[in-house]
Amino acid sequence: MKKIRAAIVGYGNIGKFVLEALEAAADFEVAGVVRRNPNDIPNELKEYTVTDKITHLQDVDVAILATPTRSVEAYAKEILALGINTVDSFDIHGGIVDLRRSLDAVAKAHNTVAVISAGWDPGSDSVVRALLQAIVPKGITYTNFGPGMSMGHTVAVKAIEGVKAALSMTIPLGTGVHRRMVYIEVEDGYDFNQVAAAIKADDYFVHDETHVIQVDCVDDLKDMGHGVNLVRKGVSGKTQNQLIEFDMKINNPALTAQVLVAMARATFKQQPGAYTMIEIPVIDMLYGEREDLIRKLV
Repeated sequence: MKKIRAAIVGYGNIGKFVLEALEAAADFEVAGVVRRNPNDIPNELKEYTVTDKITHLQDVDVAILATPTRSVEAYAKEILALGINTVDSFDIHGGIVDLRRSLDAVAKAHNTVAVISAGWDPGSDSVVRALLQAIVPKGITYTNFGPGMSMGHTVAVKAIEGVKAALSMTIPLGTGVHRRMVYIEVEDGYDFNQVAAAIKADDYFVHDETHVIQVDCVDDLKDMGHGVNLVRKGVSGKTQNQLIEFDMKINNPALTAQVLVAMARATFKQQPGAYTMIEIPVIDMLYGEREDLIRKLV
């Protein structure tokens, strides 16, 4: 069986777990890693090609974008135009439809496939929400995150001028309402109050109660554990008081990485274009023969 050759683009927290997920997958092999500093090669990458351009890698079938959300569109457009499929974990909910439209045009023009927002939320939680709405079509779904470290929010804080290091924690208050606890180290010469104001004004934080706290060492606080509790209460047909709950506690980047690899597999079973996870059959995410999977899982 010819294995799927996957390139990892970006090698931060998520990229490292993508490598582990690819190494554990029977149908994948690592085509190489693309990172800003190709001379920085940790021990686990010694056997792989590390470069700053995906065009330096050979026979790449799919690129897994482990980059900051705000750089996803540019990377995806460039790579899709090379004839390479892409998957990403873009996590700005309000920007998903626009990103899908943008990448859909590029993917169709170059006969490629992009799967966007393939993390756990948006991503696998989106699939759960869609299923809950299908079986309880009238009602309300509450998505309660945490408590835990938000990767996307943390990266967004690190991009704020004057921030030396950062950690953004999500604290659930119930009924889909959250508090953001942001811990930062401030660069020398910057005023904490001004930096804190810039963080609170960012799109990632402006809609939530946000507290910014200055600390001596962010690393002393880090824990990549996270979780979600999804609750749907509503009506099936004309029957009231249907209550369904989904709960998980996870290592944030590890689960994101595994979803990305599953969706990289699914790209080869779709027609050219851009997709979100709720548009793709769940069976396309799985490794194995279709009838064997049906026999085992249905």
